[in-house]
Amino acid sequence: MASSISEEALRRQFYGARDIRGLYPRITENHLRYLEKWGVIRPAAHTSTERFYSFTDLTTIKQLASELERDVPLKTALRALLAEHQGQLRLDFHASGSSAAAKVVTLTVRSPKRVPDRAGVPLATLPSTYDDPQATLAAKYFVEGSRFDDGDEKKRHHAANSYRKALVIDPNLVPAIVNLANIHYAHDELIEAQALYERAISLDPDCFEAHFNVGNIHHDLGRFDDALMCYRDAVALNPGYADAHFYLAVTLEKTGHSPEAKPHWKMYQELAPDGEWIELAREFSE
Repeated sequence: MASSISEEALRRQFYGARDIRGLYPRITENHLRYLEKWGVIRPAAHTSTERFYSFTDLTTIKQLASELERDVPLKTALRALLAEHQGQLRLDFHASGSSAAAKVVTLTVRSPKRVPDRAGVPLATLPSTYDDPQATLAAKYFVEGSRFDDGDEKKRHHAANSYRKALVIDPNLVPAIVNLANIHYAHDELIEAQALYERAISLDPDCFEAHFNVGNIHHDLGRFDDALMCYRDAVALNPGYADAHFYLAVTLEKTGHSPEAKPHWKMYQELAPDGEWIELAREFSE
């Protein structure tokens, strides 16, 4: 639901995260995020500061609160909730009208035409001169797109236009393909994003970011077996990327392969000791 609806109106129809934490003191913000990540609940609406849930989700949250009150381990409670909701999840993924928030990364370079940067941040620089003037111009548009591509929604269409200009000149510029796909993914345009990621893979089979992001799309749509293949490819290509281990572990848990998930929970802890999902990783790796 669009965030333009007033928060007051949303509170009359749904349950805000803050309201839920007031109703169920054992439920923390992390617990709500874990339930979302597991696909057991999905926000019905959100604003820039608050997420809102339906009554159906409230009953699930209440169930988790009751389990925690009985000192049931979080991982046991999550597995039970997942098993209970698994059949309905297959429908919810396709009927919800929106995907989970984008879990995008951008390209780490592997050729003289690209320079390394931190995963998760659009590449900002490329060499300014090439023997090929067309390549130089494509790089110019790519850098321009990267500068717009800073997370500001208002600038995203400028970033997309610049990436498209780069690809008109050099259709095989994998960083531009991946970054443009990320923008489509952020707007829930999954068909367009998947097509671009798969093109990136066809051009550069070692592009772990493209494998990872296709896995995210399959995961968002409940195609867990396909997601597993993509996450395994991403981990094999870049074993030092923490989020790939996390999503692989989550998907293995969802598909009943808990023993195989444990080393990936542990790897996430090693690679991201202060990571967003560290509490969950500790719980499941014990």
